[in-house]
Amino acid sequence: MNSTDFFWGIADVFQMAFLFFDAVGNYFNYSLILLGFFGFYYWMNTQRKLSAKSNVPSEVSDPSFKEWYKGEGRRLK
Repeated sequence: MNSTDFFWGIADVFQMAFLFFDAVGNYFNYSLILLGFFGFYYWMNTQRKLSAKSNVPSEVSDPSFKEWYKGEGRRLK
């Protein structure tokens, strides 16, 4: 066995490993995109619920923003 056979053997292994991607196609990519959309929906829904519980002003220009943290008994609802 010479070095040419060795390197051709390594190339054949890599070529067989990449046949997996031909079999899967774009289904893996589509599933990751769907997972991302579902995760974004979950995150935004949770953020909406937590923002509704908060008593912190969301905008700096809000007149109640000034010293909102010094109010007595300010807690989450």
